Amino acid sequence: MFGVADYGAYVVAVLVFLFIPGPGNLAILSCTAKGGVRGGLASTAGIIVGDQVLIWLAVAGVATVLLTTPTLFTAIQWVGAAYLAWLGVKMCWAKAGEAPVVDIPIGAYFRQSFFITLLNPKAIVFYMAFFPLFIDPAVAPSLGTFAAMALTAAALAVMYGLGLSLLAHRLAERVKARPWLAQALNKTAGGLLIAFGLRLALSK
Repeated sequence: MFGVADYGAYVVAVLVFLFIPGPGNLAILSCTAKGGVRGGLASTAGIIVGDQVLIWLAVAGVATVLLTTPTLFTAIQWVGAAYLAWLGVKMCWAKAGEAPVVDIPIGAYFRQSFFITLLNPKAIVFYMAFFPLFIDPAVAPSLGTFAAMALTAAALAVMYGLGLSLLAHRLAERVKARPWLAQALNKTAGGLLIAFGLRLALSK
């Protein structure tokens, strides 16, 4: 189908990667907790757009450029790590009763999640390595093949983001009734963002 060797396996693989905990999932949860379902969906949209940019950069061969230019790759990697760590530190330092770090307009939820996704150069390399696994060797890959794979990933991300936002919104209502728990979760989320940033900076 569409030049994809096993479309069903591709769908399952994308779903598995969506469920793996990471900065994107954390961004959706945080934005939903502060901005409701609209905040979660805005965050999801930012992640999807960021992913689409990375996917098409990978298709265009930018991954090859990054791999053959270690200095550029490292610079982008450190910018992404610093951004995640900065968000994490702000969340850890936030005190009870203060305006939440991500209590921002809907458009800003989108931008924050977009940059969290975009500032991860290894994602480009991942897509460059991931897509060929599902290309039918008997059919020469075309622009339509990559478009079908990219649109499938986007559609699955929309469904996943909506489900995660609805679930997070229900849980957020309960958390708000317990300020100490909200503060603890905020600091935990901040710590995880710092950890993701360090992992991105130190990984090779």
